[in-house]
Amino acid sequence: MTITDNLRTSLLKTRSDTEKICSPLQIEDYVVQPIVDVSPPKWHLGHTTWFFEEFILSKHAQGYKRFHPEYAYVFNSYYESVGKRVIRTNRGNLSRPTVKEVYKYRDYVTSNLQFFLEKNQDPKIRKLVEIGIHHEKQHQELLLTDIKYILGNNPLFPKYNDTFIENSVSEEIQSYITVNEGVYEIGYSGNDFCYDNEYGKHKVFLKEYAISNKLVTNKEYLEFIEDDGYKDSLLWHAEGWDWIQKEKIKTPLYWYKIDKKYYQYTLQGLVPLNTKAPVTHLSYYEAFAFSQWKGERLPTEFEWEIAQSFFKWGERWEWTESAYSPYPNYKKAPGALGEYNGKFMVNQKVLRGGSVATPQNHTRATYRNFFHPHLRWQFTGLRLVKDI
Repeated sequence: MTITDNLRTSLLKTRSDTEKICSPLQIEDYVVQPIVDVSPPKWHLGHTTWFFEEFILSKHAQGYKRFHPEYAYVFNSYYESVGKRVIRTNRGNLSRPTVKEVYKYRDYVTSNLQFFLEKNQDPKIRKLVEIGIHHEKQHQELLLTDIKYILGNNPLFPKYNDTFIENSVSEEIQSYITVNEGVYEIGYSGNDFCYDNEYGKHKVFLKEYAISNKLVTNKEYLEFIEDDGYKDSLLWHAEGWDWIQKEKIKTPLYWYKIDKKYYQYTLQGLVPLNTKAPVTHLSYYEAFAFSQWKGERLPTEFEWEIAQSFFKWGERWEWTESAYSPYPNYKKAPGALGEYNGKFMVNQKVLRGGSVATPQNHTRATYRNFFHPHLRWQFTGLRLVKDI
């Protein structure tokens, strides 16, 4: 593959797909930031553009002129070594640049990228372009989940569109898949793209276990709620118990009880709860408490990776019992790109799989997603394990 064929096609499709995600929005939707973890859609559009400008065009394209001298300050996220930035909580205060100007910025950078890649065949540049594409794909998922939070916290419960299906139903009968005790290899070893946190193929010893072929459903989780699972402190980590008390958490995010019936806000609007669909928008704390109530447990990320070929995955990011930490011999990338994964390897839990919001060709059996235990605005769910 050369830079000028498949990779350029993938780049242009990725850039276009991001804008398609925003196409159902009204102009007012682009600038809302309800909580610190949710960024305005306008900021995502600018940040994914800045990434290409900062790490490719400004450093490698001779004579490139930045679209605006202050956009690096506005659209940098957490890259401390690159320079100062608007603090995360203030992204929703950026009435300028306008949405129209941000789209002009995107067009300018995309156009310059195309011109640059036509003349550059350096494998190092190809690697940077690949990283930029997958970085933008990550933000496509964040865009969808942030848009859902923005619209889902509007009292009118507006629809995003009528086509995005969140709650598919599996008619497969639940069973448990036994994995024998043994030593297994973990980590990525192919030739395609992966993140640096997947490298460091290594062996782990696993005791015999049985893992569910299905995700936990809304019906099962509703039984947990109705059995006062949110009121039983013995099911919760101390930190999780303090969290649900402080935040008054009684159900998964986006659940509403109206006239004694449960409803769920989806990107298609407020709909009756589909009890057969996999439960979603759970924190790690809630996933753990449910597993305790069930008398089972969450899988480690290693147990999940070894068993994943025996069940369908990709509907929900699945919480694991594993802390996000480096694999043996992990090495951060040099320079600013080394800030991409390594500096977050503390106080977070690993999730495996993917979700209905994950772009195509952006997940693998070895993909290690990670979030703080209290976060639940992503499409997160769980799968249970029994010890044998």
